[in-house]
Amino acid sequence: MNFFETDYTIEQLREAYKRRAVSVSDVMRRFFEYARTRDAAVGAFLELFEKEGMERAAALDAQREAMDGAAALPPLFGVPVAIKDNMLYAGHRASAASKILEHYVSAYTATAVQKLIDAGAVIVGRTNLDEFAMGSSTEYSAFGATRNPYDPTKVPGGSSGGSAAAVAGNMVLASLGSDTGGSIRQPASFCGAVGLKPTYGSVSRYGLMALASSLDQIGPFAKTVRDAARVFQVIAGPDSLDATSAPIAHENLLVDGAVIKKKVLGVPKEYFIDGMDASVEEAVRAAIDRFKQDGFTIKEISLPHTQYALSCYYIILPAEASANLARFDGIRYSRLTDLPVDAGLLDLYRLQKGGGYGDEPTRRILLGTFVLSSGYYDAYYAKAQKVRRLILDDFQKVFDDGIDAILTPVTPTTAFAIGEKKDDPLSMYLSDIFTIPVNLAGLPALSLPVDRGFSKENMPINFQIIGKHFDERTVLSLGDYYEMHLKPAA
Repeated sequence: MNFFETDYTIEQLREAYKRRAVSVSDVMRRFFEYARTRDAAVGAFLELFEKEGMERAAALDAQREAMDGAAALPPLFGVPVAIKDNMLYAGHRASAASKILEHYVSAYTATAVQKLIDAGAVIVGRTNLDEFAMGSSTEYSAFGATRNPYDPTKVPGGSSGGSAAAVAGNMVLASLGSDTGGSIRQPASFCGAVGLKPTYGSVSRYGLMALASSLDQIGPFAKTVRDAARVFQVIAGPDSLDATSAPIAHENLLVDGAVIKKKVLGVPKEYFIDGMDASVEEAVRAAIDRFKQDGFTIKEISLPHTQYALSCYYIILPAEASANLARFDGIRYSRLTDLPVDAGLLDLYRLQKGGGYGDEPTRRILLGTFVLSSGYYDAYYAKAQKVRRLILDDFQKVFDDGIDAILTPVTPTTAFAIGEKKDDPLSMYLSDIFTIPVNLAGLPALSLPVDRGFSKENMPINFQIIGKHFDERTVLSLGDYYEMHLKPAA
């Protein structure tokens, strides 16, 4: 069978390797053949690492031949994995989908990427994104838009749209994305993949190009919750190179149904709003009802400061982004253009930043510079940080009151048409209205498919499971239970 024309999973591939039914070289050869053809219509990848991937496959085959027959394979042995193009991989280009870094070559490897390699994965390519991860549709890439694998007239979501589309299009079995305000969970929903945004600090950010340092988090896309849990367990854990990484082990991530059915689930009334697509609300409420009918305790809860999350986020994120992106000045990293002989430093800055950044990064950098400027810092930035604390307190209160996890929609709509919202920033920003509070609070959240029967256009719809800090076990176990016992058969 062709592994890349079906919903083949990591677990199934591992079983094939254990039986020695296939070699890594055979799998990777099929992968690259399929990906080259399939991606012509999707545009998930900015670059495939074919030569290196085949060399890596041969090395893994040799490693397996040398292993004792009873030895366990590494957790991601021979698994093709893609990485979002804002993560560094030594010796490979990393552009963040921006002209300003088009020719930049990574000097070192991100910790999360290195952990994948150490676990036996084959890094097969770098995926498209909104420039510097600023966007919700992957239309803001300097190298062209990615298309939704289910409907090429629609967006895949963003900013990790390439990573989501690569998984949903059966081009890889897993991928890495980054989530600053929903950039894993929203494209997972638009593409019908599973996407995990871990607790802030669960996964090292070393080697991730910073957008908003207090919000960014690396996480996996996969076809199933179990596959996502496997990848997360590999990349999670402390890192001496990232001072924000937490010294917490993530083991035994999936517990059995008898234990998970004792969990109390909350449904916040603020997450079902006017203007939400009827099909999305119907699908998410159906998923919630399936938990209830199966014996889970469901309680209505309130997260009253949710209404301020979007405004709060679009003060904090631009402020941090304006500081983080200041480093791409043409002196360090990559230079966009050669300068005239008589040009000065200000000319360099003007040419580099004026010609390098697209409209969306420019918009957010200017906004961030404004809210951090004298006379506006207290009025905007300081106030937004206070509201951020209130949003965290809302979550903490419901968890303290006995709620174990929270069920919500991921997005107010299904995937929208390419070009529909690109010139309407506010409408685009509203795509993340249900995901942003999780980042502001630093919580873990899982985006997983309800089923595809609710959308009139037969497009994917996901729901979201939000957990307590560092309780990925509950989040993933609930998702796995839904997937194994409650989700309707395809």
